[in-house]
Amino acid sequence: MAYSDFKLTEVIDSFGLIIDEASGLFANVPAQECSDLLTTILRENVDLAVAISSEKARSEMIISPILLEIRRKFNYEISLFSGVDFTVDTQRGLNGFCDFILSLSPEQLIVRSPVVVLVESKNENLRSGLAQCIAEMIAAQVFNEKSGNTIKAIYGAVTIGTIWQFMKLEGKVVSIDLSEYYIKDIKRILGILYSAIAQNKL
Repeated sequence: MAYSDFKLTEVIDSFGLIIDEASGLFANVPAQECSDLLTTILRENVDLAVAISSEKARSEMIISPILLEIRRKFNYEISLFSGVDFTVDTQRGLNGFCDFILSLSPEQLIVRSPVVVLVESKNENLRSGLAQCIAEMIAAQVFNEKSGNTIKAIYGAVTIGTIWQFMKLEGKVVSIDLSEYYIKDIKRILGILYSAIAQNKL
């Protein structure tokens, strides 16, 4: 089994998770300004990525630029990985490739703890990526603990580029925000991603 093989009920039962669903879970997170660079990139890329309608196009043209913006906001002191093998525990199915990983470590050659944010890219409905993203969040939690970096919360996002859905893992509780965040509200999306990093850097 790998991250992509998990169904929602399987990941909940396998890891004894408690699911907390709520709308507006991140409603009070302050928005972050969008740079002129990202504004230009999104203006040029969003419609093109939607027209191409492939997961690769959405990842390269929309999602990557947004995550690179977050890295710039932290003065390049965090690391960003795309399409890397993140095998943590094959016995428990915590293996496979992650679309995007954000870590507090500035090292860029290899993934180091603490891993804070996992972003799963999809080309269809968001719900199809929830179980996979949760499994990756569990893996990040285990990975961090093995390295002696126990941080309070791991964050996850499932996105088709133009729509984002966010989650948070604390202990065994997975809080899923039922609200969807649209690319036109890019400042809100940046705010949630920024906050996830900032909380753990304190």
